[in-house]
Amino acid sequence: MAAIDIRELGKRYTGKKGAVVEALQGVSLAVEQGEVFGFLGPNGAGKSTTIKCLMGLIRPTSGSAAINGMAITDAAARRQVGYLPENPAFYDYLGAEEYLQFVGGIFGMAEELVARRSEELLKLLELWEARRRPIRSYSKGMVQRVGLAQALIHDPGICILDEPMSGLDPIGRALVKEIILDLKKRGKCVFFSTHITDDVEKVCDRVGVISKGRLRVVDSVENILQQGLEGYQVRLQRADGAHEELFVGKEGLQPFIQQALAEGCAIERIEPRRKDMEAFFLETVAG
Repeated sequence: MAAIDIRELGKRYTGKKGAVVEALQGVSLAVEQGEVFGFLGPNGAGKSTTIKCLMGLIRPTSGSAAINGMAITDAAARRQVGYLPENPAFYDYLGAEEYLQFVGGIFGMAEELVARRSEELLKLLELWEARRRPIRSYSKGMVQRVGLAQALIHDPGICILDEPMSGLDPIGRALVKEIILDLKKRGKCVFFSTHITDDVEKVCDRVGVISKGRLRVVDSVENILQQGLEGYQVRLQRADGAHEELFVGKEGLQPFIQQALAEGCAIERIEPRRKDMEAFFLETVAG
C-alpha cells in the first residue's frame, strides 16, 4: 500500500469571462513509505493545487487520491500527515512555543509530550531563543521554520511540504535538507514541491516533473543523472612529465585509458561530466 496514491486527479477552474482553466489533468502518482519524492515544476504548473487536493483544502474535479489507503475525503487520513503550506500564516500574536502547544492539542497529544517535542524541534530549528517572542516579530525564514515545526510536532508518518525551502537562507536550507534526510532514515514518507532543482538532486529518491497541469515524467534521481552522463574529464601525466586535461566521450573512456597507459602516461583523475537536474528539468518542461 502506497503512502500517497493519486489516480487520474483533475482540477478545473472557471476563470474570468467563463474561461476554463485546467489546473490539473489526469495526474497519477504513487509515493512509498520511506521515500523522499520531489515534485518539481515551474510556477503555476499545478504543484500547490495537487497538494491542496491531497490535504482536503480544495476538491478535485475528477479522479481520486488516498493516504495510507484512506480516501482524502476522510478526515482521519489527514491526521497521519504533517503539512507545511506554501505560504504559512499563524496566529501571529502567539510565540512559537505557544503555537506548537496549540497544534499539539489539536492532534490530541499529551501536554508532557507536546512540551518535549516542542523543545526538541525549536532547538533543532534554531528558534529556542525566540520561542516566546510573538511570531509577528519573526523574519520570513523564521516563520518558515515555525511552519516546519508545526508539521512535525505530532511525529507524522507522512510529510507533505509545499516549497519548504522558500525564504530560507543557505544555512536554513541546509538544515531543512538534513531534517528531510533524517525523516527518510526513520522510514517516513516525504513529499515536497519545489522549483529549486538543486534541492531535489541532493535529497530525493525520485522526482516528478509537472508542467501546465500534466505530470510529464517520473523517474529516480539516480537514473536521471546517469542518463545525463556526457563523458569524462580526464587528467593525466605524460611520459615527459607534462600534465594534460582532456574530455573523453562516455563510450571512448576504456580505449582512451588503454592507449594512454601504452604511451607511458599516468592517469591522475577521472571525473564524470553530466547534465544536472536543472538541465533535465528545463528539457522536460520545454519538451
